[in-house]
Amino acid sequence: MTEWGTYCRRTPEVGVRLTHINYAFGNVTGGKCAAGDNYAATERTYTAAESVDGVADTWDQPLRGTFNQLRELKKKHPGLKVLWSFGGWTWSAGFGEAAKNPAAFAQSCYDLVENSKWADVFDGIDIDWEYPNACGATCDTSGRAAFTNLMQALRAKFGASNLVTAAITADATAGGKIDAADYAGAAQYVDWYNPMTYDFFGAWATTGPTAPHSPLNSYPGIPQAGYYSSATIAKLKGLGIPAAKLLLGIGFYGRGWTGVTQAAPGGTATGPAAGTYEAGFEDYKVLKTKCPATGTVGGTAYAKCGNNWWSYDTPATIATKMTYKNQQGLGGTFFWELSGDTAGGELIKAIN
Repeated sequence: MTEWGTYCRRTPEVGVRLTHINYAFGNVTGGKCAAGDNYAATERTYTAAESVDGVADTWDQPLRGTFNQLRELKKKHPGLKVLWSFGGWTWSAGFGEAAKNPAAFAQSCYDLVENSKWADVFDGIDIDWEYPNACGATCDTSGRAAFTNLMQALRAKFGASNLVTAAITADATAGGKIDAADYAGAAQYVDWYNPMTYDFFGAWATTGPTAPHSPLNSYPGIPQAGYYSSATIAKLKGLGIPAAKLLLGIGFYGRGWTGVTQAAPGGTATGPAAGTYEAGFEDYKVLKTKCPATGTVGGTAYAKCGNNWWSYDTPATIATKMTYKNQQGLGGTFFWELSGDTAGGELIKAIN
């Protein structure tokens, strides 16, 4: 779940089906873990209607905000675990500095996550470094061993009783982002990895070709070899990472283009399709009715409506992916992100 979602997104109440929530994102700055939006996390006053337990926050309670709502959610669902995720696309630039002194970084993260005001809320830490020794929004040159050293320090500090996980690249190309860091060497320090097997293709390629953002398998005409989920899993397993430490990533959203005339994938476009929050991106709950799926390719769905072309997973394509996940012996499934689902939680039910 996203920190900024408190301002504009309603999350379906599907806690009974969840085992873990990653709270995204904390910042990485000055070589340390830092809070992202303090007001959202600890200060925003929830009304009775907004709150998990139906009780309004008071001005003088010691903890308000999303952290308190997570606390209430854990009371309702005692088995639920919550991890604080740090980094993400926007806030990964600070990891290079953090990697220069992993022990100091780990100490800062521990002090923040285990702060006495909310220590009961979190069960561990998730690192979303995009990308070690490679380029995301910025480029990192900290070296192949930096990620392993960072995860080793976090495990040493957080200990065996806390969860330590990481979201990692899904780039299975030869010499690509998986090859840039020692993910196999770091695997011993994590409970599991979340390979981000989505966003392979999108309208950042403004003129196309149109392609599904989260294909399970390759298909004739795929724009980039190695950009599909089963290639990611095969590559990571091939490095010796145990299948049980790999989760399959699912997107609860679609990516789309406009100016498209061809219904099948591989068509040309004029730019990103309009979206509620950003161009080229829309929640599944909107696309389901606004632009219903018209076909499948590579184990995921696509849709052509007017001159717009979207790709996204449906309950049916998620079922296909879950069969694959089970056949591969993977540790489970994760998704980005909860508020993209319908009010009834049909995508999470398809996973469940």
